[in-house]
Amino acid sequence: MSTTAGTIRLICPNLKCRATLAVSEASRGKVVRCRQCQGRVGVPTKPERPVPAAPPEDAASSTS
Repeated sequence: MSTTAGTIRLICPNLKCRATLAVSEASRGKVVRCRQCQGRVGVPTKPERPVPAAPPEDAASSTS
């Protein structure tokens, strides 16, 4: 999935079709229909920013 200026590009999940779909940002979280195979394609919601992982504890400081 990629986005370009308000457009989301998806690939149809139908293995016999695999058409590239371009849908608007307003379609996030909705189901759209592929124009080639008429299959239903779920448009993902906007991805949340990943939470940074905690830095690993230093092995030297954890020994008693």
